[in-house]
Amino acid sequence: MKKFKILRNIFTALALVLSHWTCIVVAFNYANMLCGIEHKGFSAPANTAFYLAIPYYIGIAICVVLALVFNKKSR
Repeated sequence: MKKFKILRNIFTALALVLSHWTCIVVAFNYANMLCGIEHKGFSAPANTAFYLAIPYYIGIAICVVLALVFNKKSR
């Protein structure tokens, strides 16, 4: 049962790391898009930077589901 608690903690931590990394990546790309629109003539809106968050959200969802499964098995 101890290995399920360890796996639960690992996937919980991984979900948290992915959520923070999502914020970093999206914010950086959004700022780059704003700068590119103003100075380089990009034609895409800056909101397209939010599409980069989709793979991270999928990874976070998978980690949360696995953490819940391992939490149930640890009991």
